Parts: sequence; C-alpha cells; structure tokens
Amino acid sequence: MARRLPPLNALRAFVVAARHQSFSRAADELCVTHGAVSRQIATLEQHLGVAVFARTPQGVVLTDKGKVLLQGCAQAFALLHDSVDEVMTPSLSSVLVLSCEPTLAMRWLIPRLDDFQQQYPDIQLSLLTAGGVPDWQRGGVDLALRRNDFLLAAGTVVQRLAAEMTGPVCAAGLDETQPQCQLHAATRPQAWADWLAQSDSAPLFSGQQRQFEHFYLTLQAAAAGQGLAMASLYMVADEVQQGRLQAPWGFRADGSEYVLLAPQALAAGSPQQLFADWLKGQMQQTLAQLTVRGSN
Repeated sequence: MARRLPPLNALRAFVVAARHQSFSRAADELCVTHGAVSRQIATLEQHLGVAVFARTPQGVVLTDKGKVLLQGCAQAFALLHDSVDEVMTPSLSSVLVLSCEPTLAMRWLIPRLDDFQQQYPDIQLSLLTAGGVPDWQRGGVDLALRRNDFLLAAGTVVQRLAAEMTGPVCAAGLDETQPQCQLHAATRPQAWADWLAQSDSAPLFSGQQRQFEHFYLTLQAAAAGQGLAMASLYMVADEVQQGRLQAPWGFRADGSEYVLLAPQALAAGSPQQLFADWLKGQMQQTLAQLTVRGSN
C-alpha cells in the first residue's frame, strides 16, 4: 500500500526553511509568522516520524534525514514548476510578474497599483511577495523590487529607485516628549542602532523593549499606541499624511537603497521598462511628500 505523502504546505515550508536555515527568514519569504513555519515543520516531522532539523543556539540545521528529504523535494518541486510552465496558456506569457518584499507591497505598492493600471491598461501585472535573491528560473519572475541589503547574483541588472529613509514613528496624539517603549523588528535588528548613531536628537525611552518577528508588526504596534517603531518612510508615508501616525524626528537616509532587479537588460518601451519608470516616479513622489531631515 502506498504511503500517504506529507501535506504539501509542510513540505514547502521545509524547503524554504532549509534554504535559509532559519524559521524567521522562511516566515518572511512565505509571508506567515514564525509560529506557522514551526507548526508546519512539526507536522512534517510527526508525519515522517523523524527529525528533519536539529535545533541549536545558532539556529536550525538539517539532519541527515533532512538532507535526504531536501534533495527529493528540490527535484519534485522543480519537476512541478516545469510541468506548470508547460501547460500554462500562451496568454499568461505576456503577464508582467513582479516580486516585492511583503511589507513594502502591503503598505506602499498595492495602494498605488491602480494608477499604473490606469496608465497602462494593456499590461497585466502579477504580484508575488518574497524577499532576498530572486529565483528567476523557477519563480517565473520578470522584475524584483528589493532593498539592497544582500549580495546579488552575478549578471543581475539593477536599476536604482530611491534611497531608504528611516525614522521613529508613533501613534498620532501620543506625547513623544514622554518616555516610550522601544519596538524592534527581528528582520531589521540594527535599525534603531543605526538611526541613533546618526541622529543629533533622540526620543526618550522608558527602558521597556518589545521585539516582533516582522517589520510590519512593529508598525502595527506603534499605530496601536504601544511605543515607538523604526519605520521606512515609504511604508508609513500614507498613514503620516493621513494623520494616523506621526514622525516627530523626521526621516534620515540609512545608507541602503530600493532597487529594481531584472535577469537581463530592460528593452526601451517594454512593459518592464515602463513599470520601472513608473515605479521610480512613485517612490520619488512619496519621498517628496514628506519633510525629510538629514537627506542632503
């Protein structure tokens, strides 16, 4: 009798976690919580009856059984991707597929996509959320919007869009002159330290700190009045403009940039180049909407 296969979601979480050797980074790529990834791995290990990861103080590493499973999963998913590509209808080949970091997609890009569609109604845009190095071969991705905080693969085409600007934010109406709780994101552990090192004025802190798995969770906590979060200007621009959040200390360049990545040069007038030009214009417009400190 054939054995029942583990759930596909559990196998997918396993592959991503194995690639990153981190449940937190896997959660970022899959746009779920660290706990959700942990539960998927636990489900997989319970189904198999063996451990696929060894937990260490430095993180997780594959066991010997896990290495065997990863090799089989990689081959299986590669075959599945190839089969899907083969049966896709020709019309889908004209779709522009964009990969974007999850928080930037949710808080900045998606609210602006209607403008792009109105300007270019014939270009179909498919949005995927992911971070890190794009998988051009298996992901079917045409372009990737990223912050340049990782090493790029050789041959990647890079178009600079805008400097990353960061600053503390809190709920509108919160008295920023009073000591506040400091909110941290595991995905940007140096954000506060980097900003404070460049700032000539700093908030008052109560000594309390809270850490969240994802960048967007710190912003939610700040909006709920729980303290001060270090934010990207682009991810809070709309809420600051609308008065739901305030940025009393403004924003400063943190040395990184948002870039648009492609596997090859973009042809003039192509959907990829039209989107790249629109995207850069939108980011520059957002930057100009807020008063920026220390941007010279």
